[in-house]
Amino acid sequence: MKTAILGISAFYHDSAACLLIDGEIIAAAQEERFSRKKNDASFPKSAIQYVLSEGGIVYEDLTAISFYDKPLLKFERLMENYHSFVPRGISGFLNSVPVWIKEKLFMRKFLRGHLDEFGKKKIQLLFPEHHLSHAASAFYPSPFEEAAILTVDGVGEWATTTICHGKFNQITVLRQLDYPHSLGLLYASFTYYLGFKVNSGEYKVMGLAPYGDPQSEQTRAFKDKILQELMDIREDGSILLNMDYFDFATSTRMTNNKKCETLFGIPPREPESSISQSHMNLALAIQQVTELCMISLATTAQKMTGCKNLVMAGGVALNCVANSKIADTGLFEEIWIQPASGDAGGAVGSAYAAFHIWNKAPRMISYPDAMKAAFLGPEYGEKEILKIIRKYGMVFNYYADFNELCAVIAQKMTEGKVVGWFQDRMEFGPRALGNRSILADPRNPEMQKILNLKIKFREGFRPFAPAVLAEDLSEYFEKGSASPYMLFIDTLRQKWKSSEPSCESERRAENRLQKTGSFFPAVTHLDNSARIQTVDRNLHPKFWRLITEFKKITGCGMIINTSFNVRGEPIVCNPADACEGFLGTEMDFLVMGNYVFDKSAQEKLQSATHHKKGFKPD
Repeated sequence: MKTAILGISAFYHDSAACLLIDGEIIAAAQEERFSRKKNDASFPKSAIQYVLSEGGIVYEDLTAISFYDKPLLKFERLMENYHSFVPRGISGFLNSVPVWIKEKLFMRKFLRGHLDEFGKKKIQLLFPEHHLSHAASAFYPSPFEEAAILTVDGVGEWATTTICHGKFNQITVLRQLDYPHSLGLLYASFTYYLGFKVNSGEYKVMGLAPYGDPQSEQTRAFKDKILQELMDIREDGSILLNMDYFDFATSTRMTNNKKCETLFGIPPREPESSISQSHMNLALAIQQVTELCMISLATTAQKMTGCKNLVMAGGVALNCVANSKIADTGLFEEIWIQPASGDAGGAVGSAYAAFHIWNKAPRMISYPDAMKAAFLGPEYGEKEILKIIRKYGMVFNYYADFNELCAVIAQKMTEGKVVGWFQDRMEFGPRALGNRSILADPRNPEMQKILNLKIKFREGFRPFAPAVLAEDLSEYFEKGSASPYMLFIDTLRQKWKSSEPSCESERRAENRLQKTGSFFPAVTHLDNSARIQTVDRNLHPKFWRLITEFKKITGCGMIINTSFNVRGEPIVCNPADACEGFLGTEMDFLVMGNYVFDKSAQEKLQSATHHKKGFKPD
């Protein structure tokens, strides 16, 4: 009899479902990919339907269903929070408590109501704590028998940070930091103050930080004020926040804008407004503080466990710059980070916690890990592609030889063309890793602007990730450490760097955002750093083949890889999503399976069709 565990995360942000059968991840997907609502927090009905179908089982075959946190414990925290901040907390109380009383307080019954759509069998419901789900998502799929576990996010029930010890199939919680003292909420507060959306814009702050001037007196002053006025960092990495400057405990606002403006001397940035050098410097300051905290926490984790390996999860674990700073300390021989470190990954962790802790099942270690390169989502074959061709009247070329297709597309990229790339199973987590990607030439000095403004419709300061052949990594980057999930940064080797800004005019905000930083300007920051993805022949066979063909033509073993979506939308899931993204942007080519679609050919057909129908030119 197989043990089938369904893991669910839902009702906060980024709902997801995961299916484990006998300890193997069969499938995992976020609800947003099916609903097309970014960070969809609703019950993951479509994601559950998909993972059950992928596993070839029905609802009645499940052994247990594991939800990623304990709602009653979270409700306790909310009530104590509002009581602590009376009368300031009254507005937050009136907004949230009615929802809790109506739905979340009776989560078991609420979940049963949703699950009844799949079947009437009363399957065991389990509720591991939020940070245990994070810890399980980091440790159990990792390639380590034993590891220190660090989880850092906004808040679960009470915990905002935990240090755990994982050994074989057990996880022991060693230390916990409780709400409201939260590194994740601190970073989210600065995300809010800098005019970006909380829970989705934090990576924009991380991307803006390299444009801050580390030599600026303003940057140093910002950092000092954060450390002296906003927080107290203890030697073990735990923090105490000065809640006079934060409103997240009592309202929908994250910061006390009046007090923060007085402290920093700049007002909160309005969303979509221009970005000044002061904004860049503030982003750099909070990034530096975050790195300081994370290194201290990792140091404590190593001391408490004595482990040579570290695993991480929680939203802050997606901060690839901080991750790399931890790696640079040499505290650990190996570091592994859950690629879906945010709440979506809680579905994976809750399923693993049920299998190994509740079910007491032993672990089977997988190499390089058990996440299957994060390709855990749905796959669409030729039948679905042909439906879309008929629906949209798409013009296409079919290549029976995939190597020939790769050679053709690689040549198009050298000519400055932008390619949508849709292959095999969809990625799980926030990164597109070569199956739902937009690709281009990293050497093109105009490509960053083209992709941001004409394809992605997003802020022009944001660079893209380089996807590098694993065997060529050390040719381009200094550390040369594998990073298959885009969770670490590296710095270009000296021969590929251009000069740093040499005068004050080059350090001005508008010039810093436009200046190219290297021979690969579309994928590097001004400081020549990049969030890298290493592409392995065995893990990413089709993607590896394409980059190899690009290298044959150019001598360059890397290309731009960014997620196949436009701003405000989730990564594409199915051929229809891909086709609409292709037709709705200035993308030049779309590749789905062995089919290649050329935008110029499509436009010629549409023009000819208009004439055939009787339309006449003026």
